[in-house]
Amino acid sequence: MSEQEVLDLAEEFARYRRSALPEVEAPGPAAVRRTVRGRSRRRLAATATTALALFGGSAVGYAAMSGNEHRPGPVEPTPSVSVSPTPPPSSTPSPAGTSASPTTTVPDGRFSRAQLLGVPVTVPAWRAGRGCPTSQTRLTADAREGANWLLALDHGDIDGDGAVETVALVQCVLGTRGPMQVVAFDRDKEGKVTTVGRVVATTIDKPQWLFALDVVGDGTVRVQVGDIAPGGGWPAEWSQRQWRGYRWKGDAFAQVSGPTSFGTNKHDVNLVVTSTDLTLTDASDGSRTGTVTVRIRNGATGPAAYVALRLGLPAAIRPDGDGWAVCRNDPESTGEPVTCDLNRLEGGKERRLTLGFRVAAGATVGTGKAEVDVRPMDASFDFVEEVYDPDNTVVITYR
Repeated sequence: MSEQEVLDLAEEFARYRRSALPEVEAPGPAAVRRTVRGRSRRRLAATATTALALFGGSAVGYAAMSGNEHRPGPVEPTPSVSVSPTPPPSSTPSPAGTSASPTTTVPDGRFSRAQLLGVPVTVPAWRAGRGCPTSQTRLTADAREGANWLLALDHGDIDGDGAVETVALVQCVLGTRGPMQVVAFDRDKEGKVTTVGRVVATTIDKPQWLFALDVVGDGTVRVQVGDIAPGGGWPAEWSQRQWRGYRWKGDAFAQVSGPTSFGTNKHDVNLVVTSTDLTLTDASDGSRTGTVTVRIRNGATGPAAYVALRLGLPAAIRPDGDGWAVCRNDPESTGEPVTCDLNRLEGGKERRLTLGFRVAAGATVGTGKAEVDVRPMDASFDFVEEVYDPDNTVVITYR
């Protein structure tokens, strides 16, 4: 109530006292007094009614604040929505710029390494088949044969619900290698681990390896992929690495950034050689001649810029015939072994060579064994190490 309203109300009561009190205090019989009292009550009621009509809102509010019997009691709290006792939702901004409803708490899907190792989880199917577990299996902290090894993890709001999820890099260990995949996990209302889906996985072709993962602020899952899987004696440095980004699209992850293919890797070559034995027969001029059929196949997807062929035959057995015309060098000028440098051999392709040999008249050559070896070379004619090289050499017999 304003100060002016208080003054107006006081003035009204003052007028009442000036008009009513003389009548109440006038001497006379008891009847007069009763009449005065009745008249006073009627005037008081009329005056109070006028005051309430004039100052109803302010006066009622003032009276309510003045008397103890009118003070409000305790206020009952507003009922809230019941939610599971999960950690508070993450403040990480969602990729789509949305947030959870203010009346619903989204379960936080953040799991530590220890928590994820401590409960059974389900992972998407492995390409390797039954050798790798999928349903309600425990991840392992080390490389155990036939188990799912937890290599790395990160956290972020990958589905835009305002809460954080967990993304893990997992490998099914099979020998020194095994398939790999990045899997996203969340938490349900009961606090249990649920599987969102597979982000990316290795393939027989490429990528053959997953090196690292990282969840960025907009919910993109970045994965470092490699074209060649390390192992078998070759280092991880041979693999070309790329960062590729993946986003959740409501029912699956899709690549949204980074390269979609790899360039040529000089180590991505697998030359395989086979050869027939060399049988020498007598020629009319007294010399001895014979041929071998050499088959060179590139079993990988990458090309060999050049191929170096070596035949470890005795120096008395010399190249002969037109079959050597495919060589970039002059095989007849080489000693032991005989060499032939060949042009580019694409992945998945093969080359067959029929190569002739001659032993000069009077020269003696017995029976023995010789290695036939092929090696890839780069554009500078430097030898390139292969990811698998036991099949680069074959042993033949000459007689």
